[in-house]
Amino acid sequence: MRRTDPEGHGPVRYGPSALPDDGLPVLPELSAALAAAAGRSRARDRPIGGGTALLDAAGGYWRRRGLPTRPEHVAAGPGAPSLLLALTAALGGDVLVPRPCAAWWAPYARLLGRPAFPVATPAECGGVPDPYALLETVRRVRAEGGDPRLLVLSVADDPTGTVAPPEVLHETVEAAAGEGLHLVSDETWRDTWHTPHETMLLSPAEMLPERVTVVTDLAGAFLPSGWPAAIARFPAGTTGDALHARVLDILTALDARIAEPVAAAAAYALDEPEPVTARLTATVRLHARVARALHAAVVAAGALALPPQAGRHLYADLGPLRPALAARGVGDAQELEDFLGALLGMPTPGGHRFGDDLGALRVRLSTTELLGDTEEERTECLLSPTPLELPHLQRALISLRSVFDDLRDDAQRWEPPR
Repeated sequence: MRRTDPEGHGPVRYGPSALPDDGLPVLPELSAALAAAAGRSRARDRPIGGGTALLDAAGGYWRRRGLPTRPEHVAAGPGAPSLLLALTAALGGDVLVPRPCAAWWAPYARLLGRPAFPVATPAECGGVPDPYALLETVRRVRAEGGDPRLLVLSVADDPTGTVAPPEVLHETVEAAAGEGLHLVSDETWRDTWHTPHETMLLSPAEMLPERVTVVTDLAGAFLPSGWPAAIARFPAGTTGDALHARVLDILTALDARIAEPVAAAAAYALDEPEPVTARLTATVRLHARVARALHAAVVAAGALALPPQAGRHLYADLGPLRPALAARGVGDAQELEDFLGALLGMPTPGGHRFGDDLGALRVRLSTTELLGDTEEERTECLLSPTPLELPHLQRALISLRSVFDDLRDDAQRWEPPR
């Protein structure tokens, strides 16, 4: 079957929305913090890299997670993409990313004319390159005249929704350190971990503090996606100070400031007062429950998916259902995206948007899309002790199961006799 030309099927170069929101009403206390700062409009109220209150709050946020941080080692920007763009430009050289990876990572390297080389991930998780594949990729790139300098990874991953085991992360970080790479650890989703009390989540900055910059987009856990704000933690020391200064220069050239009302809301959220932590706990619990139900439906139909552990995503491989999909004219990820999006009535971005092979039948499914069509329905999901029993959420899951069960039944009919 001829593969789809992805051009004309949406923003292929930049993929789907970088950070889909949680679908829930804005926390009233956040709205109040934003509104209280709405009258501040002068440029001095919007310093490049973030004001004192935001930088202090960011430092406290990381210290509570075991990463000692001084305000002078922090920079803030209007969303993680602006920070990653500045970091990529400041570090120079070629970029390495896991495959698949967040849809917004690689485009910033391409925008700067830098190659972004994909590296296979281990079987048990996404977001972090397999250490042996990383070493081989670095060797090959250098043999071909390239200059790999930057590895972008994510312990709590989009698109797969998995969390890298500490032992896998250790091996990858050691391999990267041995090759002299700088690491950018995208920790946007670390606070959406579904079972934080059962196992340990480590940051690469704890293992290799002198060569890791941490980036966190606050739309992952704390702010609505329409309020762009992100923070970056730089290594202490001469090298980290120089990188921090260069990134601020680039942000200044881009005039990449956080709007003062958003900065005020971000500082409030990063201080983690009780209303923020209570909402975050309830939101993570809700999306975890829906993600488990979504995973069960996909796997029951014969598709493959790692159990989701963080975020609001499930990354499904429908390769085992290929015969049924081929009979319906679906032969690649773009056609699968179009097909499932139409049947399910929600965005189902194909794996090619995350750097995966176009020919692989993989999609990212979102839990947010199942919570209801109205603010009232989604609020009911958040407040209910048994959200999966709510009629509108039950209907959404039944509809999804029906689509996948039909594909399973068709695939079984298309199996050759044994």
